[in-house]
Amino acid sequence: MVTLGDGGRISEADVDGELVRLRASWRAADAAVADDLAEVLGAERAAALDRFDRVQLADVVGVCRTAASLSAAGRILFASSRQDRQSRNDADRLRKYLARWNLRFDELRG
Repeated sequence: MVTLGDGGRISEADVDGELVRLRASWRAADAAVADDLAEVLGAERAAALDRFDRVQLADVVGVCRTAASLSAAGRILFASSRQDRQSRNDADRLRKYLARWNLRFDELRG
């Protein structure tokens, strides 16, 4: 913000303007997440999610929509935790996670 402020100084108006911009951006991002989840779960189920589940599930859905396969999505989502496991069947882990929400990878891709 300093580089954008007049004379290298940040005014209260600059801070207020940045807060307005950030809050609008966050609202838009939250609305996009809600829309994505409503599309795959239905509006009522999506609205009933806790914030923790909503954020996590939205990220999983986003990865599944862009990944080439269930295995590729699993490798992306479990990149760190897979190193500590003897069985590295990421596709099965992801399939089970999606099943908790009555979702299937091929449905998310379509």
